[in-house]
Amino acid sequence: MMNWLEQTLSRRRFLQASGATGAAATIPGGIASFFTLAPTEGRSQGNPATPGETRITKSVCHQCPARCGIDIYTRDGRVYAIYGTSDNPISNGKLCPKGHLGTYILYDPDRFKQPMKRTNPEKGRDVDPEFVPISWEEAYDTIAQRINRLRNQGEAHRFATLFGRGWGASDAGILGPLGQLIGTPNSGLGHSSMCSDGSKLAKDLTDGNYSYSAYDYSHCNYLLIFGAGFLEAFRPYNNNMQQWGTMRTKSPRTTVTAVDVHMNTTLAAADRSLMVRPATDGALALAIAHVMLVEGLWDRDFVGDFEDGRNAFRAEEPIDAGRFRERWVTGLARWWNEELKDRTPQWAAEVTGLAESEILATAREFGSTRPAIALFERGPTAHSNGTYSGMAIHALNALVGSLFAEGGIFYQMPPAYGPLPAEPEDYMDDIAREMAGRHPRIDMAGTERYPLAHNMMQEIAQNHLAGDPYKLDTVIFYLTNPIWTAPDSTHWEDALREIFVVDTSPFPGETSQFADIVLPEHTYPERLMDVPTYPFQGWPMAEIRSPAIEPLYDTQNFSQMIFEIGKRIDGPTGEYYRAIDTTENFLRHLAAGFQDAPGDNGVTDFESWQQKGVWYRKPYHWRQSRGEFYEWDGEGYNRRMSEAEVKEKLLATPSGRFELFSEKLQSHADFVEREFAIPRERAGLIQWVEPRHTGGGDLHLVSPKTAMHAEGRGANIPQAIEYMQPVLGGNTTVYLEMHPSAARERGLRNDDLVRISSEVGSIEAYVRLFEGTRPDTVILPMEHGHWAQGRWAEGRLPGHSGYTTTNQSDKLSGLANYYTGKVRVEKA
Repeated sequence: MMNWLEQTLSRRRFLQASGATGAAATIPGGIASFFTLAPTEGRSQGNPATPGETRITKSVCHQCPARCGIDIYTRDGRVYAIYGTSDNPISNGKLCPKGHLGTYILYDPDRFKQPMKRTNPEKGRDVDPEFVPISWEEAYDTIAQRINRLRNQGEAHRFATLFGRGWGASDAGILGPLGQLIGTPNSGLGHSSMCSDGSKLAKDLTDGNYSYSAYDYSHCNYLLIFGAGFLEAFRPYNNNMQQWGTMRTKSPRTTVTAVDVHMNTTLAAADRSLMVRPATDGALALAIAHVMLVEGLWDRDFVGDFEDGRNAFRAEEPIDAGRFRERWVTGLARWWNEELKDRTPQWAAEVTGLAESEILATAREFGSTRPAIALFERGPTAHSNGTYSGMAIHALNALVGSLFAEGGIFYQMPPAYGPLPAEPEDYMDDIAREMAGRHPRIDMAGTERYPLAHNMMQEIAQNHLAGDPYKLDTVIFYLTNPIWTAPDSTHWEDALREIFVVDTSPFPGETSQFADIVLPEHTYPERLMDVPTYPFQGWPMAEIRSPAIEPLYDTQNFSQMIFEIGKRIDGPTGEYYRAIDTTENFLRHLAAGFQDAPGDNGVTDFESWQQKGVWYRKPYHWRQSRGEFYEWDGEGYNRRMSEAEVKEKLLATPSGRFELFSEKLQSHADFVEREFAIPRERAGLIQWVEPRHTGGGDLHLVSPKTAMHAEGRGANIPQAIEYMQPVLGGNTTVYLEMHPSAARERGLRNDDLVRISSEVGSIEAYVRLFEGTRPDTVILPMEHGHWAQGRWAEGRLPGHSGYTTTNQSDKLSGLANYYTGKVRVEKA
């Protein structure tokens, strides 16, 4: 691939690149030296910098979903340092170990330098695409012509856009309107089904919010973490480390229990570490709930109580449902009688592999400490039983009255954005109206196949190959590389041989190897875009990325690419995008909303937004205390909310309560019975469901993220490679963690090259013996194994864990079951 990369670099661009990158384009010494420089006083963004003078640009990191505010230091048009912004609520002047890697991203010598088109019709891993440079106009015209042709043929649904980490209204947010105007259901197909959809659906089915949670860590006194990697990769990672310092030094000190399948940084730092058998977190949660009820540790103000105030919960004994008066939960008596009464610590010990005493102690601590939070993410939910497990864990938050409480969990408020200059509804033509609702999505999310799933990206390639429900024609990829990240992803290679592929990555990768057109995007130090916060602390917040330097190469904002393609679509669609015009115009209209809702830091318009880098407006508007809900009235949480208001704004379930028997899930009882063999009358009940493990081996294979997982680029960043796996080392690879007893059974020693095999494929890795891993589980971070990502990534062991992972998904959430496969390990 390096041949065509070098050939496409014109002499003019070569000279520009040489002047711009210099030593930074060499192996890491040049860039690494930047990090030894101390911050210096300089001009803030917007003030012209004289030669040799430092300029500071407010922006947002792109190394993970945390969205930390950053100060990018430039001198003479070159970035030489990146630091956390001191007045940004997330970063607070700090960054995590990968936050400084933006210089590597910007000055990556393998970056695409300009738009290109493929001239070799053959596609494959080792096939040279024979790219040649083209103008942006030719690229846009080519793509628009394909879309116009599909629309005129009544096949608009065969156009798709796939995206990974969506950042805001000006990137992921523009894909829905694009599909609406073109007439395709396939614009804006996200990667969330390969990320964290399980936790969102579990919350939607119980408290009515399909979202990630915000957390009040600083007031929390007990944190129970299920598989979230809090000190490795949980968002917002940098701020989590800051909050950890607060939690562990305040009075009273926050007690932490961490649940995972191996010893990681979070478990090592916790007060109690519980290493459970993979896919059994739900059993542990049910046992904790059982103990809390038997021992009377639930929050009576939020949950309710027996009418006579006497606890009637006894292990393995039903209660008289009529005696319990529920407050903000529904279905508690049924949950106890049909499920929870038998989920004793002794039962859970057999399922999870934990000691009964550990389960009992955890339940008593969690149930008797307020405020408390049960936090979970992909770890417990990346299994066939993931949604049910997530519901069981989230039920613990209801039992301790954590929802919307101080020191508890809640959901994020949106920013006060202004209206855009045009609305897509006003520009739909006959084609768009006729196509609306005519075809299902290519991933079949929201259909009878996956009725509750929001995205199913891992299904797209195989659905295309089968022509079920149809074949795609043209696909634009943005910030996603499923040909590498999807489970058992080799079928993506076959699919992309048949599809006209447009890749917008700034870098070479597996997708660009199959691309027909490359539209290279800016890297984030060159980019202009909005960045609303992921759920953080609830109150609304929106950041902005502003270019720190002029683009090094002939690249473009992704949003501007979509706008320019849109302008070339026939009919009123083109008129809509001409009204939108540019990314800056788009963002100026969003920022106009700040005039009537000025930020706490004085941001009122586009210019002040860029100057500060962030708009936010405290406080969070709602608070639950002692079973009553209150709304902020400008001075305090003084206005008591009615039950109807709580249902409308906070607990949006059919009942307006936290549902221990989910009405929404029960409405899909036939589907649940068919897919899980659960009697249809029990479909909506939070319950233990046996997992279905794939792979055919005898060892569970789990592929957790590490602290240096840099949004998929970590494998091609030398400094990240050095620090990738802090527990076992790194330097040139990541290692397969294996317990010494499991290694002895297989005749393996430290650093042996081993073959990891499953029913779908095999890879090789070096093994490291580690007593912090369960004997029935091996750990392999999903980072290396690339065959087309850049000079430091390609050909680096170990192989990609996805090539041993069967493409099985949780039938409810659609989340890919990355952690549920079982493999064989033998000496290579």
